[in-house]
Amino acid sequence: MARLFHVPLSPFCRKVRLSLAEKKIEVERVEERYWEQDPDFMRRNPAGKVPVLQLDGIIMSESAAICEYIEETRPEPSLMPSDPIQRLEVRRLVSWFDDKFHDEVTSKLLYERVNKKVMKQGFPDSRNVKDGAKAIKYHIDYMAWLLDHRRWLAGDVMTLADFAAAAHLSSLDYISDVDWNRSDVVKDWYAKIKSRPAFRSLLADQVPGFPPPKHYNDLDF
Repeated sequence: MARLFHVPLSPFCRKVRLSLAEKKIEVERVEERYWEQDPDFMRRNPAGKVPVLQLDGIIMSESAAICEYIEETRPEPSLMPSDPIQRLEVRRLVSWFDDKFHDEVTSKLLYERVNKKVMKQGFPDSRNVKDGAKAIKYHIDYMAWLLDHRRWLAGDVMTLADFAAAAHLSSLDYISDVDWNRSDVVKDWYAKIKSRPAFRSLLADQVPGFPPPKHYNDLDF
């Protein structure tokens, strides 16, 4: 069986978990306190980051590379369109969430509220939290604009772009940092993706000291 070294609320780990689950690849999940830089873990990934996936006798790191490998070796069900222009749009949006959204929102909300406490790095920076709470409104509005023109974020079918976005938003939803009343179309999109079987393990996550809100695993939130 494959093994995934991960942190439950990491959006990068969640993106890989969603890809694996959508393609029905059984995986043993191993929680890794990567910030402690355990020598065994550092041998698996000298960058000292999660996720790390052991699959097909290979040790893989970096979520984008892992998801590409999964897609190339397990093409069904597809999470990437066949058309090159559509594939470009998927990759653009994956980068949008993993870079821009992460820098402007996830790192300022999730990392400040949760990671600092777990890693014993002090108290949240109120300025970062304020900036993240402001920035997420812009991103939700951008998602709403995309979904006003498309069935899914990158086009007419669900793709890795939707999983990348859902990975970040689900992590933030765990700590009640998503205003679902801001956009009905974004809330409807999340309800669709949240109801997929691939999402079940994410909705079952429990982080000690951080209980999820009641609506977190409610499909009719």
